[in-house]
Formats: sequence, structure tokens, C-alpha cells
Amino acid sequence: MPVISSKNQVTLPVEALSAAGLTSGDEVVINATADGRIEISTPEAFVERFAGIFDAGVYPPGYLEGLRAEWD
Repeated sequence: MPVISSKNQVTLPVEALSAAGLTSGDEVVINATADGRIEISTPEAFVERFAGIFDAGVYPPGYLEGLRAEWD
């Protein structure tokens, strides 16, 4: 069973990584989901989870265009 080191490091079992489709060098996002539980996901999965949650009505008409005009 993996143990958390004094440097807060954990060696993940190869079988778990393979089952999740993760390999050495992959970037991951780590979130605490509950007491004693963490979730490891890829950044793409994280983006897909939240992409599109705001509809067109979030900002009043013309608001974003006004902000973009400030960049010029």
C-alpha cells in the first residue's frame, strides 16, 4: 500500500495509472473531493467538465465587445 512521504509524495500503482489511461509525463489536476479522498484527472477532462456552463445571457449585450475594444 502506498504511503505519503515526508515530502508529501506518493507512488501511484502502475495498474491504477494504466486503468485510468495515464502515463509518465502526463499533466494532471488534483482536487480534494471529500475527507481522505482526492481525484486525479487530466486538464482536458477538467476543462470539458466546465466548458459551456455559462450561456449567452451571462453578460449583457455588447459587454464583451466593449472589453475587447479596450485592448486596442
